[in-house]
Amino acid sequence: MRVLFLMVLYAGLCYASSDQENIETLMDNVLVLRVPYGVSSTKYVPLSCGEAYQNQPVVWKKDGEIIPDLQGNQVKVLVKDLDGGNYTCHLSPDGEYLNYTVILIQIDPANRTYILEKKSHKEGHISCSASNYRDSFHCSWTRTQYRQNAAVLLVKAERHSENISCELDANGSGIHCQDSNCPYKEEQHSISITIYIYNSALLEAYTKVFYLRDIVKPEKVQNLQISNERVFSWEYPESWEKPCTYFGLQFHVKVVKKGFNCDSENNITLNTTQETKYEVNVKTKKFVFCVRANDKFTNGPFSDWNQCIVDKETMSCAST
Repeated sequence: MRVLFLMVLYAGLCYASSDQENIETLMDNVLVLRVPYGVSSTKYVPLSCGEAYQNQPVVWKKDGEIIPDLQGNQVKVLVKDLDGGNYTCHLSPDGEYLNYTVILIQIDPANRTYILEKKSHKEGHISCSASNYRDSFHCSWTRTQYRQNAAVLLVKAERHSENISCELDANGSGIHCQDSNCPYKEEQHSISITIYIYNSALLEAYTKVFYLRDIVKPEKVQNLQISNERVFSWEYPESWEKPCTYFGLQFHVKVVKKGFNCDSENNITLNTTQETKYEVNVKTKKFVFCVRANDKFTNGPFSDWNQCIVDKETMSCAST
């Protein structure tokens, strides 16, 4: 399987049907055989070394091991259950390497998944986020415990039939994508992401469809500070779009007891404001002031909390 090279661009994806039922071409040199779930399956898969080798004494190997009595430019190999692999053709058992075809197995129906963990019922297997509407977003996934060596074979990203360029993270657990959509333009069409990931010969495809407005999560508010003992102020995140009148934020402000974190439900007060300052009116002199933001027009995901800790005369705010 080492001859597989990573492709993270949409170019090369064809997934066109072949003459053989349940066999499809995913990309150059990669065939996908669909097998039924829970039923033993045997299929003959046609392979070709290439037109240039039609009259050559071609022999075949599977994962580096010679296949006895399998010779010729065009052959059929028997694949049982999930036993796919990398088939290479050579001029002789020890002769020149000519070409290869990888056979991957996809379980049908494809809604049975083994490679990636489901993050939540709402998110599915892929989580996507963007810090603004500019032009980029990030998607990530988590491999299941027994599929840690699974590798991404191909990523397809598009909006309304226009390709979106994506780059795979170094750890193979996410992609960073650049979308050319104008942030001032009404978002009429959704983005579609499909991840093709394989472990040994097992291939699975995961698709996520979303609008950018649904995944924009602002960064933390910045320059959070306190004045006049009870008045807190902050600024929009540096990465947020300008002008703020067009890309407006709203803020959740929360006061919790000292010793509790901002995610605690043990809050003293909880309010929403569109101002970048807030006056706390509580009796206690020990508390934590928390603030986070989201797009007030789309009501999308909230930023992480920023906070100030007040302990009588001592006050400290987060640096971000």
